[in-house]
Amino acid sequence: MKTDERHRAIAELLRRRHEVTVEELTLACDASGATIRRDLEVLAANGVLRRVHGGARSLIGRGETPGYGQRELEDQDTKKRIAAAVALLLRDREHVWLDSGSTATEVARALAGRDLTVMPMSLRSLNALAGDEAAAGTRPALLLPGGSLVPAELSFRGPLAESNIRSLRFDTAVVTPCAVDLKDGLLAHDLDDAAVKRAGLESATRVVVAAAAAKWDAVARALVSGLDRVDIMVTNKQFSPEEQRRLDENSVEVVNV
Repeated sequence: MKTDERHRAIAELLRRRHEVTVEELTLACDASGATIRRDLEVLAANGVLRRVHGGARSLIGRGETPGYGQRELEDQDTKKRIAAAVALLLRDREHVWLDSGSTATEVARALAGRDLTVMPMSLRSLNALAGDEAAAGTRPALLLPGGSLVPAELSFRGPLAESNIRSLRFDTAVVTPCAVDLKDGLLAHDLDDAAVKRAGLESATRVVVAAAAAKWDAVARALVSGLDRVDIMVTNKQFSPEEQRRLDENSVEVVNV
């Protein structure tokens, strides 16, 4: 296996099990013990797992919120399809507010060569839009929100970020919730993240939500907004007739990928 394939395999195994040993991973990944130990150190540094003697332990199994590193490894193909669909919804020269998170980073990569003005809510998206990942030639104009930076997530938070967001008006807000459900709508893991997301969507004329099917089964406690504030939902989730009826009641257009 290549390095990224091993990392995905280890992350997926720890989705199903509380703890695995280096020996088990060497067999699962057909790699040496030294290689697996290096992989575990990298994944632990990226918030994917917790390193323990002789192996690794799942953070999810301990009830902790998955770190950015773990989320980045999951559903990569789905996130790329969602990002491509979001990019098609945006017209040139729009002013766009872009949420933080692994899906938002994929959206940033899809927008790197576009004639847009974008306020990205994480350094990861900023780098994708303006750094080495950005395409040569046309690049989006960037607005930085300021505020405090969340370690590991590298996302902007706090009153200064919220104030700067609310001082502007955007054509479209691209929101990537931590969880979605038909009753409560869009949710975040913590109040600070919810406040920033709320500021973004309330400052935009149109709200596009980018959420993989797994977000509909996720659990989060901080309310961002009801579905009545959402204009378009980009997702790979297949809705039942009843679920689709509820979305229609809130005038949510669904783009399936």
